[in-house]
Amino acid sequence: MQVEQISIFIENKSGRLAEVTRILGENCINIRTLSLADTSDFGILRLIVNDREKACSVLKSNGFTVNRTEVVAVEVPDRPGGLSAILQALDRASINVEYMYAFVERCGENAVMIFRFDETAKAITTLQSNNFSILPGERLYTM
Repeated sequence: MQVEQISIFIENKSGRLAEVTRILGENCINIRTLSLADTSDFGILRLIVNDREKACSVLKSNGFTVNRTEVVAVEVPDRPGGLSAILQALDRASINVEYMYAFVERCGENAVMIFRFDETAKAITTLQSNNFSILPGERLYTM
């Protein structure tokens, strides 16, 4: 039920993000969704790609520090209050959202959000018991 995300640590300077995307593009790796968080010195680029193994390999061979993280992809009703309902269910279960970002495509009538939780297994159980749909990685990588 979890999705593998890769995180790349990049210097916060001109051209580094372009270099990452160039390397991925030249190696036929498709970025499905991304999030970039930065400080004055460095950034963390979080990606979900179609070929995680290859992405990690080519980025590492080009000098980038790459980590893998498990995240959860959740279908969010695409209507006012849809995200709020999910967050309220997680709050009732005392689950902290460490970060989240949106996926680039819709799933039927729903949007898709990527979440990182402090208690992933508990979050998955909570979401499922509240009838929220979780997308498996295999589906997400090929959307």
